[in-house]
Amino acid sequence: MTRDPHPAERAGAVFEALADATRRQVVRRLAEGGPATATELAGELPVTRQAVAKHLATLADAGLVVSDRQGRETRYQLTPQPLSEAVSWMAAVGSQWDDRLEALQRYLDTGSPRPRRRRPGFGSGD
Repeated sequence: MTRDPHPAERAGAVFEALADATRRQVVRRLAEGGPATATELAGELPVTRQAVAKHLATLADAGLVVSDRQGRETRYQLTPQPLSEAVSWMAAVGSQWDDRLEALQRYLDTGSPRPRRRRPGFGSGD
């Protein structure tokens, strides 16, 4: 039984896969030009077909591409869902930082910290 990775882990896999410039080129090419074989992609990039195949495997591990075998060739297609999930994760983290920065600004402006949130069961008599 495989477990569904935490959103931060899924986002991490996407960021790790996209950290390489060649993989970003592959993603861009698949996004703009549609499905392609490793051989077609290698013809458009300054790397060998074997290197493209390795990059595609990394992108597939991150869930960014899927393959479809058609006869003797395998075509790769971009799957944008992991990118959307990574963007959502970044937006959530950004929102948390916005809240923290607003609280800091209030403190700097007024000199009083924001009230602490009470946790149930911790000194609240619950």
